Amino acid sequence: MPHRARLPLAAALLCVALTGCGAAPGTPAGAPAGSSAPSVAPAADPAPSATTAAMPASEPVRVRIPAAGVDTSPVLELGLAADGTVEVPSVADGDRIGWYTKGVTPGETGPAVLIGHFDTARGPAVLRDVSRVRTGAEITVSRADGTTAVFRVRELEQVGKKEFPTAKVYGDTARPELRVITCGGEITDGHRPDNIILYADLVG
Repeated sequence: MPHRARLPLAAALLCVALTGCGAAPGTPAGAPAGSSAPSVAPAADPAPSATTAAMPASEPVRVRIPAAGVDTSPVLELGLAADGTVEVPSVADGDRIGWYTKGVTPGETGPAVLIGHFDTARGPAVLRDVSRVRTGAEITVSRADGTTAVFRVRELEQVGKKEFPTAKVYGDTARPELRVITCGGEITDGHRPDNIILYADLVG
């Protein structure tokens, strides 16, 4: 069973988890890469989702986010790179989502974390339509044991990578929750300066 990463480690590294998001070749700084720059509007605090019983550990094998046109499998396993930074999907895997294996599996008590690119040097990637997601949208994660964890988006947040809310994303929770992280903001010096984070609760 995987164990959640300690916060000091995450605090040092997660701010740069998605620095791989950048412009396609020939795209001028400040211009979107193959699609409009990803951003989310501040969301009003919705009513808390009903508490759903936690599921046993089981690795994710497929992720569906209908509002963003995402249906991808298999799910990549992401850990820590040799330099101690958090891994992200490679450019070649820009059309896939990865699961941070140092955390819980989706459906267990705690914050499971999924990471995907908005775009890469090759162009738009798996989360290119993240801006279409709204509170109340469903995220479905199929698991290796044949079960399915259904989450409902409670909050959307766009924040500068230097201000990444590590404790909010990786801190302990009393119920099963999910985070989906990608890049956002207009390209500056070849990279997008923000992270977009979806916070979701298990509902079925």
